Amino acid sequence: MTHDIPDDRLFGQDTPLQIADQGYFFAGGEYAGSADGSHMSGQMFVQYQIPSRRRSPHPIVMIHGGGQTGTNFLGTPDGRRGWADYFVANGYAVYVVDQPGRGRSGYFPTSYGPGVHRGTRTAEARFTAPENGTLWPQARRHTQWPGAGTQGDAVFDQFYASQVEGMRDIAQIERFMRATGAALLDRIGPAILLTHSQSGPFGWTIADARPRLVKAIVAVEPQGAPVHEIKFLGADGDTLRYVDDGDVARPWGITRGPLAFDPPVADASQLKFLKQPAPDAPELIACWLQAEPARKLVNLAGIPILIVTSEASYHAPYDHCTSRFLAQAGVEHDFVRLHEAGIRGNGHMMMLEKNNLEIAAYFRRWLNEKVS
Repeated sequence: MTHDIPDDRLFGQDTPLQIADQGYFFAGGEYAGSADGSHMSGQMFVQYQIPSRRRSPHPIVMIHGGGQTGTNFLGTPDGRRGWADYFVANGYAVYVVDQPGRGRSGYFPTSYGPGVHRGTRTAEARFTAPENGTLWPQARRHTQWPGAGTQGDAVFDQFYASQVEGMRDIAQIERFMRATGAALLDRIGPAILLTHSQSGPFGWTIADARPRLVKAIVAVEPQGAPVHEIKFLGADGDTLRYVDDGDVARPWGITRGPLAFDPPVADASQLKFLKQPAPDAPELIACWLQAEPARKLVNLAGIPILIVTSEASYHAPYDHCTSRFLAQAGVEHDFVRLHEAGIRGNGHMMMLEKNNLEIAAYFRRWLNEKVS
């Protein structure tokens, strides 16, 4: 355990970082023949910092979400310190990645197919100013974005400048990340995975591929809900109106690609799902879960897992379903709604918001308790 840092310590904006080593490398990647020799695809850019004094034997690998790059963790759009600096200052080696097809990993249309790049309206409604709309009931509680959260505001403009094109085929991204994540862990050894949003399923698949090398998973609003995507239709007061996407988005429940179940599953069609008769509360969705008897996710069992959901995010109506799916599959974990821990007003991009270091401190305390 690493209990030598006071629980109330918050890394300050002016605290110097003491670095023993830093650099970058690429993990994974495959060659395919072409008229000009070969081309590589699927590679992942990884940058790292090693603190002078390591208080944790296990590094943290930070994996960004959709439309983002590793810049999410390097700082905030209003110029404050980010989660990577916080954990380095508190004795963790930190590896920050750009997913294949993003940022410094490169986007190759001939290999990756059509791309997608969200516009400002979607970014405002989902990430920076959900309180201006009524798509989900919790949105009105959003208070932590550092600025107006709309186009023309300097902080929003900095955030939007960081948004990049990514692969439209999310199943393909997941396949790449399972391979590159495993390659990264093979190189650096046992590590903690910190995932966010779209990368949430990557944590499950990387741990499934390398269960002995994943010491813990901090899943920040992992992509969900299980099985079906959710389309919000709006909020009537505290009641959420929504529909399930008709197609099965995650045929393996919480992932698009295979996971190790017991009894074994050769094909996703062997998994049977049922929808909860009614949601647990008006502001929540009804969950899709396995039909009983539920199969167990054998490679995830025993890994310390924290699922974190903020008070005002669009994940607030459905992250509990991911928690319930894991519990039903025999995976013990902690599911925390941040406002119940006294951390209020956050949206989906909590690593960029005004209280981002308070949230990082919460993660560190959890890791101190759960990871030896």
